[in-house]
Amino acid sequence: MQVTAMRRWAARHDRIRDASPAVVLIVVAVAAAAAGNSGWHAPRAAGVAWTALSCVPLAFRSRWPLPVVVLTMAVELTAMALVPDRVSTPAASLVALYTLATRSGRRTAWTVGVIAAVAITAVYATTHQEPLLVGTSLLRFDFAIAATALGDAVRSRRLHLARVEARAERAERTREEEARRRVAEERVRIARDLHDVVAHHITLVNAQAGVAHHLMRTDPDRAYEALAHIKETSRAALDELRATVGLLRQPDDAPDSRAPLPGLADLDALIGGIRAGGLSVTVTRTGLPRPVAPATELTAYRIIQESLTNTHKHARAAHADVFLDYGAATLRVTIGDDGRGHTPKGPGTGHGLIGMRERATAIGGTLTAGRTPDGGFRVVAELPLSLTPAIA
Repeated sequence: MQVTAMRRWAARHDRIRDASPAVVLIVVAVAAAAAGNSGWHAPRAAGVAWTALSCVPLAFRSRWPLPVVVLTMAVELTAMALVPDRVSTPAASLVALYTLATRSGRRTAWTVGVIAAVAITAVYATTHQEPLLVGTSLLRFDFAIAATALGDAVRSRRLHLARVEARAERAERTREEEARRRVAEERVRIARDLHDVVAHHITLVNAQAGVAHHLMRTDPDRAYEALAHIKETSRAALDELRATVGLLRQPDDAPDSRAPLPGLADLDALIGGIRAGGLSVTVTRTGLPRPVAPATELTAYRIIQESLTNTHKHARAAHADVFLDYGAATLRVTIGDDGRGHTPKGPGTGHGLIGMRERATAIGGTLTAGRTPDGGFRVVAELPLSLTPAIA
């Protein structure tokens, strides 16, 4: 925690951070200039002055790394030539080379580093009258190369960490976007389910209530039968609502009624409720009926349910036909009526047809709907028999 706080403080005070090595180098230069064979003495002013002068550009090393290298090298090479008996390790130039390597491209850093290493070695060997390839001269060369290599390694590590952080942030954004997309898809799917359940059953209840109201005085027995149908329809609506809302429960929620989602096995009960509401419906199955994917069953059921609800609610129809044709790879569902093109008998939102198309498309199928030449309305859905993966 303290290290992190110090780094944040240094990031906010870059000039102080840049100058801190200069302070250390000057203190070391004073101590080195005051040491001698016979013990401590007054520091040699010339050596300390040249060291301090070479350290001045370091205060700007982060902003202008290459000019700082040039300035520190010029001062220290001049000091080597004029004051050969001073401490001759070009420390300020090494700091500048390290900074350049951390803040510039690899080619620039190594080009400048090699040139600086050769220049330092040559000037030192000349001013100290030593062979160019002896250990003392080569040590200055090694220092310059080591400073450049260390800076290059630090720069590479920073780039690697930056890439890792960028990938982590990108992955996090991708996860969030995927989560939002899935939530949006689930909301749309649940909205379709609720629309289908509520619209269908409320339409039937309304129709059956109208029949009961009309027959209450003239035919009490049929009115009582209509009221019984209202009871059954409302119970079925509650069961389907519980099943739909139950999808939102968490595993640790209290148990409740979770009726399975309807499928083609429940088609007879659906048709029975429609017939009780006053609409004659005929169901025809062709091909070889066989088990289909749960998502296809639910989609086919909802499309039939919504289509018959629309027929009962919006079309002045007396009869509707439902065809289920089992093909080699698809289930073709056709719902037609003899009405007047779904002339509205009540207000509608248009969400029913949109929802049916979305259901069919979601599992890889298609849906078309429109008026027929004889004035009725037909809905045709082509749904795959098997899904990978299954979508419910």
